[in-house]
Amino acid sequence: MIEVTLHDGPARLGKYEDIKTPAILKPDDSLPFIKDEPMPYNVPKSMAEWSVNQTVANAKKSDEHGLSVIHGSKYPDLRVKCANELEKLGNSVLMVANSEKLLERPMDLVEILVKLREGLNPNSAIYFPFADASFIPLLAYLGVDFFSEDICEFYAYLKVIMTPTTKYDLKKYHIFDMNFEELKEYNEKTMDFVLREVRENIKNGTLRNLVEERCCSSPEAMTALRILDRDYPDFLDRYTPIY
Repeated sequence: MIEVTLHDGPARLGKYEDIKTPAILKPDDSLPFIKDEPMPYNVPKSMAEWSVNQTVANAKKSDEHGLSVIHGSKYPDLRVKCANELEKLGNSVLMVANSEKLLERPMDLVEILVKLREGLNPNSAIYFPFADASFIPLLAYLGVDFFSEDICEFYAYLKVIMTPTTKYDLKKYHIFDMNFEELKEYNEKTMDFVLREVRENIKNGTLRNLVEERCCSSPEAMTALRILDRDYPDFLDRYTPIY
């Protein structure tokens, strides 16, 4: 479980074992991957509910606690149901399924993450894989604790370089001449920098400024931030100090 040490709005600075969060998290022997039942994002609710029920049933059969997947497709109520059931079984690190689809759908992204963060124990961690570095400040602001490095390797295969604000296809933008390993390492350093930047901004109470700056580089991120401000003021105000 995460020990939350500081809030800046809904964003959380914390400790998970020897990791300072928000951070990269890599599943290993101490955090095994619990079997789930994958399901696409845009499916009928009956199929999404079946996926949730099967995922929970698999977790019940497991004799381990570990990284569990929050299914429910595009249905926020099923996402919360899945997360709560997995949490009751002793799983405190919960990964958001269909993350790449959510990043393309700002309204769904905000609604699902807000409802998850409100519905979960504060000491349970939300894991959001496959996020661009430019999206991480907003996701952390929404209460996400963990991210993955998988996207760094994926983009390296595609000859895409990540910066804190955007990404470039090096086949089109000849900024650097890098091989796969060099590009992967560069992308990982970008991810590390952004997470360090997020943690320091949380410490200094300035994460909102960073979020607004980064959201300007993405129409989806800016739309998500505007929806968050418009529809969920109580969620933002709960941990935001009044000066």
